[in-house]
Amino acid sequence: MTRILTLVCAVVLLALGPARAQDLPQLRGAVLKIGTVNWELQTITENGFDKAHGFELVVQPHADNGATRVALEGGEADFAVADWIWAARQRAAGKDYVFIPYSRAVGGLVVPGDSPAQTLADLAGAKIGIAGGPLDKSWLILQAYARQELDMDLAGSTEQVFGAPPLIFKSGLSGELGGAINFWHFLAKMQAAGMRELISVADASQALGLNPDTPLLGYVLKESFVAENPGIAQALYGASRDAKALLLNDDSAWEAIRPIMNAQSDAQFDALRDGFRAGIPAEGPVNEADAAKLLELMAELGGEKLVGKATTLPAGLFAATE
Repeated sequence: MTRILTLVCAVVLLALGPARAQDLPQLRGAVLKIGTVNWELQTITENGFDKAHGFELVVQPHADNGATRVALEGGEADFAVADWIWAARQRAAGKDYVFIPYSRAVGGLVVPGDSPAQTLADLAGAKIGIAGGPLDKSWLILQAYARQELDMDLAGSTEQVFGAPPLIFKSGLSGELGGAINFWHFLAKMQAAGMRELISVADASQALGLNPDTPLLGYVLKESFVAENPGIAQALYGASRDAKALLLNDDSAWEAIRPIMNAQSDAQFDALRDGFRAGIPAEGPVNEADAAKLLELMAELGGEKLVGKATTLPAGLFAATE
């Protein structure tokens, strides 16, 4: 399959010719410099998937997510990467943001390899490190799960330490924490180093009646930009799916992006590759009923501080990609 994709792209590029390839419209993406989305974006550009879909992808690296969102809002970029709950909040506040699904990879909670803990109940009295703040979505979902399944006040029964993902990573490996909640790629490295997953956010979500296959992360664009550039949403989605197909089915494709993966060992590399693959969402539109149910729970748990005025799913949030 991957050979066919590569051959198709080569044929398309030859048909375009040098002049026409240079005349393709640019699609500028503001992304976190060290974000895992760069693995997909580099795969798109190096294999010509962007040009095969009629555009030239230009990646603009930024130091933090806030800067990527400023670039999108200010028109310096055409898309940024965010979760759709954030995009829903912006849309409910009057911004014309739309969302194209990219990944359903979510985090979880890990414990030291020799920890006796088997359930969240066993962490009572322990210190839990959490990447982000009190409104971290993984933390909220795990609290809801503990309340429903274990009749446990997870926040009240544990001590929380909030910090940036690298800090939680180091603290978890040093043994300072009884458990840690982190972003999926840091969790992959923590497990490669010997930590053990106690519960995943996907499993907790399923227990709460949510669909764990609902993609959370994606490309956020302005609806006005999509309208001014007919077909651009479908083109970006198509290039993204081509890159995913290659990375899913061809181990050799990972060698090209290994230098930007920050994998310190073969074990880390394998864990990151497998984690990315596990996070590839099914092809097709986001199920709005499933998304609405998740948003309802986030509104209940995080309130206005998390979802703003988006207490229900804003109409038109998910861009048409068919």
